[in-house]
Amino acid sequence: MEQVYVVGVGMTPFGRQLDKTIKGMAQDAVQGALKDAGLERQPAEAAFFANSTQGHMERQHMIRGEVVMRSMGVGGIPVVNVENACASAATAFNLAVNFLKAGEGDVALALGSEKMFSMDRELMFSAFDGAWDVADVTEIKDRLLKLGDGVEVPEGTTSPKPYSAFMDVYAAFSRSHMKRFGTTQRQLAAVAAKNHTHSVHNPLSQFRDAYTVEQILAAPPITYPLTLPMCSPISDGAAAALLVTETGLRRLGIDKSRAIKVLASVLQTGSDRDPSEVEKHCTALGSKRAYEKAGIGPKDISVAEVHDATAMGEIIQIENLGFCDFGEGGPISERGETTLGGRIPVNPSGGLESKGHPVGATGLAQVYELVMQLRGEAGARQVEGAKLALAENGGGLHGIEEAVASVIILGR
Repeated sequence: MEQVYVVGVGMTPFGRQLDKTIKGMAQDAVQGALKDAGLERQPAEAAFFANSTQGHMERQHMIRGEVVMRSMGVGGIPVVNVENACASAATAFNLAVNFLKAGEGDVALALGSEKMFSMDRELMFSAFDGAWDVADVTEIKDRLLKLGDGVEVPEGTTSPKPYSAFMDVYAAFSRSHMKRFGTTQRQLAAVAAKNHTHSVHNPLSQFRDAYTVEQILAAPPITYPLTLPMCSPISDGAAAALLVTETGLRRLGIDKSRAIKVLASVLQTGSDRDPSEVEKHCTALGSKRAYEKAGIGPKDISVAEVHDATAMGEIIQIENLGFCDFGEGGPISERGETTLGGRIPVNPSGGLESKGHPVGATGLAQVYELVMQLRGEAGARQVEGAKLALAENGGGLHGIEEAVASVIILGR
């Protein structure tokens, strides 16, 4: 089985882009990946296209990837459509890796493109309604919201404006963590302030304004303890990665010094468990598999991109990934251990909260950032001496956690 490398990455700016199309953003991301790899034409022997909401937003179902690839003049190769909630792009990456490891080809493309913003706000927010079991929504919401029981919700801390029902669930996760571990709203604000500060140096980020902890706490509420800057926005955007085997590397004449090794790519689904069994969280289990495949441990990671759909998400995931003990995610964030220059820099891109979250592109945007970090090409947000990098990307809700989690480990 040959070593798999990432040799080219591309990403569009993330944000609200009413003038952009799924096809146009996808083409921009692919062209960026080809240029990054030093190639003039598209050499992939298979393409894995990630998208979660185009069927809902535009009624384009079933052949999204084929349509997008043909619009670039690419046909005659296998194209796989990947829909796996917010983990769609990471899943496309995983499938591309396994295509190469199976010996089906030497070059594969993983691509995610998503257009989520719409002037029709009801249409836009309802895009998330299918990311849990639609046959039993009321019972699921009631069960998840009860996780937050026992923490008083202050008056005036719920937005009068419409927002996704998922934010109520994330708030319940937050209150559950606060109740069990003593996590504070200020610690959540520290996570958000850190990510927004990181994004100042990311030219592709949706938001590039720095905020203090006090400004985060004073910002408009979404639902307690979450305020607006603690939550990822609705975004449009695309990202792509070109992957090759050792044979493909030689055949294409690509500079190996800029090629990044794929050390592990793991998908893990959730399971039925008690909320107290935090060590059985799907990301915790998936990360153990990934570390074993890579032959390393959490202390070896130089930099990480994690799925912070809310600031609480980052706290939960850095615990699941073993960067600290369960219950310590809030304190280490408040102490600055996860900021640039800290012990384990997390989300130097700005994370989903600030960089943006076009769900079908998010996992590949994380890969884009980490490839730049490992090459030493991240500019003012560079983690000095980065050698090993981890991307965690989760999607949907099932039971009491994400329906699926991805953990990718890259190295130079």
